[in-house]
Amino acid sequence: MAVMRKRFSSVCSSPSAEEDSLYDSVSISATDSTNEQEHPYASLLCCHRVQDSLLSSNSSFTRYRGILNWIIILLVLTHAHLFLENFIQYGFLIDVKKVLEHLIEDNCNWPSVNLLLAANMFAITALLLERSQEKGMLSPTNTHRLHLTNLGLLLLFPVAVILNEPTISTGGAFLSLWFYAALGMKLFSYQETNHWYRQARLTDAETDNNEHLTFKDLYYFLLAPTLCYQRDFPCTPKVRINKLLHRLLEMVIVIQIMVGIVQQWIEPIFQRSQNSFSSFDITMKVEHLVGLVAPTHFLWLLCFFLTHSYLNFCAELLCFGDRHFYGDWWNATTLISFWKNWNIPCQKWCHRHVYTQLVEKNVPPSQAELFVFLMSAAFCEMSVKLAKSWESVMSVWLLCPCIAVVCGSSLRWYLSSWLQYSLETTFRETTVMV
Repeated sequence: MAVMRKRFSSVCSSPSAEEDSLYDSVSISATDSTNEQEHPYASLLCCHRVQDSLLSSNSSFTRYRGILNWIIILLVLTHAHLFLENFIQYGFLIDVKKVLEHLIEDNCNWPSVNLLLAANMFAITALLLERSQEKGMLSPTNTHRLHLTNLGLLLLFPVAVILNEPTISTGGAFLSLWFYAALGMKLFSYQETNHWYRQARLTDAETDNNEHLTFKDLYYFLLAPTLCYQRDFPCTPKVRINKLLHRLLEMVIVIQIMVGIVQQWIEPIFQRSQNSFSSFDITMKVEHLVGLVAPTHFLWLLCFFLTHSYLNFCAELLCFGDRHFYGDWWNATTLISFWKNWNIPCQKWCHRHVYTQLVEKNVPPSQAELFVFLMSAAFCEMSVKLAKSWESVMSVWLLCPCIAVVCGSSLRWYLSSWLQYSLETTFRETTVMV
């Protein structure tokens, strides 16, 4: 028996001579396998070895997919409970007629539609100014001044109409403002890029420079899902009807879900009290704001997916090739990284026509970035205010998902960096010991 215990102890302790580190994964040696063959019960007697817990910093374990699935299940169950509680308390509140009341104007005057149609005169004016300069009828300085005047009138015209037209609906006013804002950015890029083409002399002097200054070229750019103009956009070979219908179906479904969230979840929060938000005490304000976190988060994500479907629908319809409309904003670790990735067309325009121009005028890059950020924030706030949309608190809480994404991504980045540092340290120590 003493000899047998000695043999079993040698089998159990044989790897320890080579495993001075906690993290070596050296395979069993030939002598160990020989001893196990001689003693078949050695594996039952020796059931412990030196090793770390999976969630400790020294562990090399990285497979956390199950924990992520577990968190997703908990989130789904939690929000399902909120939906069920809301339905039990308020009943079924979804009504499409209420949505149409916010979109359809009275007396069939359609002021928002007339406002959108009137935008053509600003686009045609920009094209005529470019043609006049190309033919030498206007000097570059006068053309630039007239372009700025045209853009100024373009921005003031919808504001004046909305403020002085009482029959315009909330949805029509909101869509009109965003349409005119995009049109203004497009026309600014149009005249600025044509100016760069003339400065760089990219076209041959013997060719007709007016071949790109056509209604077809202008309106293709105005309808394309981009804010930055260039000649000869990259295009796909043909329109894929199945993709087109798929994007259209996505837009219809997402809009229905958004309407349901607003009517079933958000409106009851504002209708619970007849007083204004400013008259609430601090506890009531916090309660209302916390109640808006989940629905506005879902609404923001659905708006992003609706934008994704709409831009891809337009790109497919026009055979527009560049469909990089957003980056991986969900992996953003800083607020700057988030703003650079969540809206690539707007980011390209700001970098091309604002940030770069400011830096060329010796403005520090940090101040140029701050100016671009404040400009976009002021524009978004002005659009919401002028459209007479929901209470101003909504515009603030629509940013909560952005902050949550950045904070969550920052935590994920910190944990991944910590795990990577631990693994690298472990690997170096193991290499030195070997």
